[in-house]
Amino acid sequence: MTKARDIASAIPAPSTVSSAELGYLDGVTSAIQTQLDTKAASSAPTLTSPILISPEERTTVSATAATGTVNFDASTQGVLYYTTNASGNWTLNVRGTSGATLNSILVTGDAITVSFLVTNGATAYYQTAFNIDGSVVTPKYSGGTAPASGNASAIDVYTYTIVKTASATFTVFGAGPIKYA
Repeated sequence: MTKARDIASAIPAPSTVSSAELGYLDGVTSAIQTQLDTKAASSAPTLTSPILISPEERTTVSATAATGTVNFDASTQGVLYYTTNASGNWTLNVRGTSGATLNSILVTGDAITVSFLVTNGATAYYQTAFNIDGSVVTPKYSGGTAPASGNASAIDVYTYTIVKTASATFTVFGAGPIKYA
């Protein structure tokens, strides 16, 4: 025969729950995770009228010299900063990652802005072409003219806003090089 004290000792002790915590549960009518899942998609939630104060962007700082094709992985960084003097002109290729295209991570109507900071020594090199996912895209540059030179002994900043207008179709607005000495 089981005694009352044996049953009582088998029941776990309740944890301490504050009245504020109970207040958070007010109105819960089903599984909490189900309700949370319906509030915002876990991937790319849409926020209406958010206010951002000093948003942080992922930046990759690399002791690399710009030359050839420079791959910009938009899924992992908003800013790419090459700190070693450029050793030749280059093409900037914006993609999602090495394994995903930018086209696959954006939907039509999405826009992203990326910045490439490149250090120049006594010889000024510059970006000669712009690609998305390996395909040439001609940006619309501020002032109407594509860069034709870089700035010696400076850090040049190139900034692009990329708007996906259809599948594998983008309109790009570019600015730069802006000289920082």
